[in-house]
Amino acid sequence: MPQVTARVVVPLDPATAFAVSQTTGEVRLTWDPFIREQHFLHGATTPGKGVQTLTKARIGPTMISRYASYRPPTSVGMTMVKGPWFFASFGGGWRFKPTDDGATEAVWKYTYAIRPSWLRFVAEPIGQWLLGREIRARIDAFARACQDPDVLAAVADPSAP
Repeated sequence: MPQVTARVVVPLDPATAFAVSQTTGEVRLTWDPFIREQHFLHGATTPGKGVQTLTKARIGPTMISRYASYRPPTSVGMTMVKGPWFFASFGGGWRFKPTDDGATEAVWKYTYAIRPSWLRFVAEPIGQWLLGREIRARIDAFARACQDPDVLAAVADPSAP
């Protein structure tokens, strides 16, 4: 299956970097260029293994995904439950690892399969380009959020607006 990966080093400890990556609501919308709307489903109010979310992308598609793993402060993974017709499967994993100088390396990876199979020859290169561009823009925005005083304040005090 094709994969796209992006990495960045941010000047935060892994717990804080992970917390920034998992912001929700208005805070998330201030920094994440991929999301137009996102919310938990089935009465869930916090992330966790098995929790489902609905995400509407700014570029159009909507996806329902499920947290396959949720391990603060080191990793989070999701799989598509329902999504755009052209994905046979889609999953993502975000990992956070401390560096020797007290920062955090964030590595984000998405794996996907295209359907129908006859379309893969054309669609996979397009997917590599488009998803690659999106994941790089998203992780770059995450890096900026890791230095944004308002985002960091919201992570320090989750009850703040």
